Amino acid sequence: MDDDQGTIAARRAPRLTSIDALRGLVMVVMALDHTRDLFSNAAFDPTDLTQTTPLLFFTRWITHFCAPVFVLLAGTSAFLSLSGGKSRGELARFLVTRGLWLMLLEVAVVTPLGWSFNFDYGFTRLQVIWVIGASMAVLAGLVPIVPRRAIGVLGLVIVLGHNVFDGPHAAWLGGFAGTWTLLHNLTPLQPFPHKTVLSIYPIVPWFGVMALGYGCVGELMLVDPRKRDRLLLIIGLAMIALFALLRASNLYGDPKPWAVQKDAVRTLLSFVSCTKYPPSLLYLLMTLGPAAIVLAFADRLPRLITEILTTYGRVPLFYYLLHLPILHGLAVLFSYVRYGQAPWLFHDMMAQRGAAHPIPPGYGYDLWVVYLVWIAVVAALYPACRWYAGVKRRGKHPLLSYL
Repeated sequence: MDDDQGTIAARRAPRLTSIDALRGLVMVVMALDHTRDLFSNAAFDPTDLTQTTPLLFFTRWITHFCAPVFVLLAGTSAFLSLSGGKSRGELARFLVTRGLWLMLLEVAVVTPLGWSFNFDYGFTRLQVIWVIGASMAVLAGLVPIVPRRAIGVLGLVIVLGHNVFDGPHAAWLGGFAGTWTLLHNLTPLQPFPHKTVLSIYPIVPWFGVMALGYGCVGELMLVDPRKRDRLLLIIGLAMIALFALLRASNLYGDPKPWAVQKDAVRTLLSFVSCTKYPPSLLYLLMTLGPAAIVLAFADRLPRLITEILTTYGRVPLFYYLLHLPILHGLAVLFSYVRYGQAPWLFHDMMAQRGAAHPIPPGYGYDLWVVYLVWIAVVAALYPACRWYAGVKRRGKHPLLSYL
């Protein structure tokens, strides 16, 4: 038995409520971003400081926490499955099969039923489900042959160093510059005529986050709870402090520098407006630092809140696959009531196919409508999530772990 297996076998742990609660929290917040995508009347980037309002900016910014937490906890959960009795070979097989399954779901289900409401696949966006799946597949190749802590170090190096090769600096990689751009940047591909694939979540930095979850955070979660929470608090505060120092200097960590704006509020917004595509070092420090602090206190939440959040957090994929078509269907319903038609909602609005199916001027609704729809949909999903969480808890079939 190697060192990893011996350490893990000595510390078998039950499912951690704090992880499910944090995952459930970001799932609830994630739905706000998707509601805004489909319902908001803001026809511009909410982080565009020349047009946005503080509330609209916050509505978008708060959802930045979702993807980093999802990816980090996916790696953490992979490690914790070893503490549940899986061998590294079994874990590798699970990661590669589930990873491929998630990638297929992104293309075959999430795109047509979530974003497009059609099956022509003219425009496919590869987002968080895709990159979690791809990162799992890469991790599967490393788990059987690379020590866990070495994987954690690799993740740390990627997260800290990938911004060195931003933009024109990719040329430093010589003949690998093109491959790096494909794996690191937001890259549109056209594999066939009239077929566009947009890789919004490039794999290199996101795999770094998953590797950190597997190689570093997972073992930390098995430490005595009081010590663990103290360490999480220290780590979270240190990440926030490092973010503030690097961001203030504008020297490294994000390709988009902050700048003084016309007032203090917009200057603050500029300071916290970091690059998500791909996720910069500062973006990850800004999001994962507070997430570590929330994780440190998650076990102290009121019982009712914990129960609600963990219900969502135990069935993340089930929730994800339900909430998008429900939101999209409601957007179609609202549009038929308001306009008598909704052809623009039967194509991915990100594709901007304005010539064939123009979005009506002034389409969308004020933020109070966005928030009401968000709350209603999240609340409506709770009974279904609670039911399926019960099915998973009672069921023993291995296929249940794939949804």
